[in-house]
Amino acid sequence: MQEPQSSSWEKPQFKGWTKPGPKPPGLHSGEPRPEPGETLDAISGYFRIFQLAEGHRFSTDDVLTAWYGTSCCPRAERVLDLGSGIGSVGMIAAWRLPGSRFVTIEAQVESVRLARKSAAFNGLTDRYEIRQGDFRENALFQPNERFDLVLGSPPYFPLEAGIHGDHEQKIACRFEVRGTIHDYCSIAAQRLAPGGVFACIFPVRDGQMERVLSASKSADLAIVRKRPVALKEGEEPLLALFLMMSRNDLPGEMRDMTWMEPPLVIRRVDGSVHPEYQVIKLSFGFPP
Repeated sequence: MQEPQSSSWEKPQFKGWTKPGPKPPGLHSGEPRPEPGETLDAISGYFRIFQLAEGHRFSTDDVLTAWYGTSCCPRAERVLDLGSGIGSVGMIAAWRLPGSRFVTIEAQVESVRLARKSAAFNGLTDRYEIRQGDFRENALFQPNERFDLVLGSPPYFPLEAGIHGDHEQKIACRFEVRGTIHDYCSIAAQRLAPGGVFACIFPVRDGQMERVLSASKSADLAIVRKRPVALKEGEEPLLALFLMMSRNDLPGEMRDMTWMEPPLVIRRVDGSVHPEYQVIKLSFGFPP
């Protein structure tokens, strides 16, 4: 079993960056601990996340989804994370929204196990409920259960779209094993509280933008904000962040109106982190 490096975790600085936020119980106790094949990694301030060394690991897509949703809905009382995986989106959102209660839903047993370890380490178990199953199943929700903020980082590609990879956890995060962007929009629309918002990320090239438009329209959702994401300065945006609301919650003139934000650039031409993305990383407690 890998021994936790408690002394290094407790240090208030990392490469000149001062860690913000609360110190979770696992920081001092070292419990729960990583098992063989697992790593315990920084995600927000002193918060940590358990991941498989050879499985799916959290990515830029996840942190952007959490940042965008919590920035656009900073006073959410109840938050739902669909297809929550190992909990990366939910953990960052919970760090940014300390007064919110969370429900996360994930079908993969191994991902749920890791997410529960992370929630325990970060001291979130009293306000962070992790449900196992396919979020398309009504039985996973309480009657009339609604949320102010719904988050989702859907898989991007149909099963037949390419090489799946060598790990079941990775496949389900990249390919549409259980749900599509249409399913995410549909369930989000059903579970939004009055005036609530749904934040997600999705590709916008090669016909993918048309899938987002079709999915939102089918769910009677309006895309009120869109922020393209370019992975490198000068490149065409590959992804976009979307903020959606029920069309019935908006004035008539806004139901077909989308505020187009300037592209968010992740890295500059020389490969260094773009200044805006550095500031965004600071906002969710991650080294710039």
